[in-house]
Amino acid sequence: MRAMAQAVIDLDAVAHNTRLLADSAAAAQVMAVVKANGFGHGASQVAEVALRHGASWAGVTSVAEALALRADGITAPILIWLYSSTETFEDVLEHEIDISVGSLPALMAVADAATRAKTLAYVHLKADTGLSRGGAPAEEWPDLLAWARKYEAAGLIRVRGIWSHLANAESAGHPRLVAQLDQFAEVRALAAEVGLQPTLTHLANSAAILHLPETHFNLVRPGIALYGVEPVPGRTFGLRPAMTLQSQVILTKRVPAGSGVSYGPDYVTDRATTLALLPIGFADGVPRLAGGRAYAALKGRRCPIVGRIAMDQCVVDVGDLPVYAGDTAVLFGPGDDGEARVLDWADWAETNPHEVLTGVGARVERVYLPVHRDRANS
Repeated sequence: MRAMAQAVIDLDAVAHNTRLLADSAAAAQVMAVVKANGFGHGASQVAEVALRHGASWAGVTSVAEALALRADGITAPILIWLYSSTETFEDVLEHEIDISVGSLPALMAVADAATRAKTLAYVHLKADTGLSRGGAPAEEWPDLLAWARKYEAAGLIRVRGIWSHLANAESAGHPRLVAQLDQFAEVRALAAEVGLQPTLTHLANSAAILHLPETHFNLVRPGIALYGVEPVPGRTFGLRPAMTLQSQVILTKRVPAGSGVSYGPDYVTDRATTLALLPIGFADGVPRLAGGRAYAALKGRRCPIVGRIAMDQCVVDVGDLPVYAGDTAVLFGPGDDGEARVLDWADWAETNPHEVLTGVGARVERVYLPVHRDRANS
């Protein structure tokens, strides 16, 4: 049975984007960031394709996300970077998952888990270089690095990486970017002084990969670019959007001028027109704030979404177009046929494309288009 709403995922676009990012990163390895169910695209499906087309790592937020990848057969190295203070890490170590550590209590918890499991824990020490989120601030670096070296000497952990995250990667030359690079150099120097020799150094996100080569080091972490969204405002690098969000029309009706549409009503027709009902709403990831601004593509034309977007449905004013129940409306896609792009929806909803993509809900069926040209062995 055909679902009423579908997110069609073009895995060939994911493969293309991965190759493009890997080429941009030159000699650096690529960690495909597939957190939040692969930005709504399907974490395991995206990881499997990315790992065949230039990536060698997968990155996720949580223990649960990492274990789900392992359960789906992803055997490549995986890094996690968020977990609760009560996490015990037994499952993580059993499944050979690397752990980001940004505080001394977290490092001790990982070392304790390695002691209990009688195994070696691989960690990536995270420095807060100015984002003020995760990672150790400068005043905590000496203790964290010293204890990491002690635990290495005891055979409990191996510091595989040192990393941080950028706040202004979109803006080359931004003072905060320069400051973060200086801070990152400082923490790497301190690590070397205490005898740590991590094999991986990583800092670059999507934007940095594409226009800040000085941030590449030997591992990069593409997120939004993997899914085809250009990350540097005003510049294009040849990325291909991977998701098309579409819905069936389930009802059409002809209404006279003066007809109120949806709650309020916020919209009243100014002429006789045809309204098309789509069974997709803000519970499915169609931003409520976009109502009255957004368009859907039907019959090759952009038609306005009118009235308030409801939880399960929205209404499109199609004018005199011959639209009928069973027709397909495209809310966003690559833009090749005139349909809106996810960037348009982000503008209409006053947010970023990350929120729009990750907001596409579980009721929306994922349909996967295969990779057309597999270069895994080329």
